[in-house]
Amino acid sequence: MMARAPFQVLVIPYRFAADRLLEYCLLKRSDTGIWQFVAGGGEGSETTQEAARRELHEETGCYGEQAFVQLDTTFSVPVTAFSDRLNWPVDLFVVPCSCYGVFLGQREVRLSAEHSAFCWLPYALAYEKLHFGNNRTALWELDERLKGG
Repeated sequence: MMARAPFQVLVIPYRFAADRLLEYCLLKRSDTGIWQFVAGGGEGSETTQEAARRELHEETGCYGEQAFVQLDTTFSVPVTAFSDRLNWPVDLFVVPCSCYGVFLGQREVRLSAEHSAFCWLPYALAYEKLHFGNNRTALWELDERLKGG
């Protein structure tokens, strides 16, 4: 396993339902039971997009069908949330997070042990189910971009 890099990624899988309405894939964490999107840290010298692609595959078994959509939404996570912080500079206090959307189409989601369930939901239901406000902000931006707004 490579050393964890001091950055985080958030990936929002989406698809179009039979009625052409957008749906977003939420994952339920096995350890805490909270609902969120694909999330994880970079490894070694990965770029944020390489980390996003790897995390998507590790957590869902999927590769995106199209290019990842980089969002303007960014946020920071306190360094104390990571056990790897002991390997990082002592003057690092927050870890930046880059956000992406990715089209999965009708690909079958196969969860890793990190998650116990997943669901595809339209925007309003996904927004309500998400635990973290930063996930909601990223979802809002992606939904607006995909609707052309």
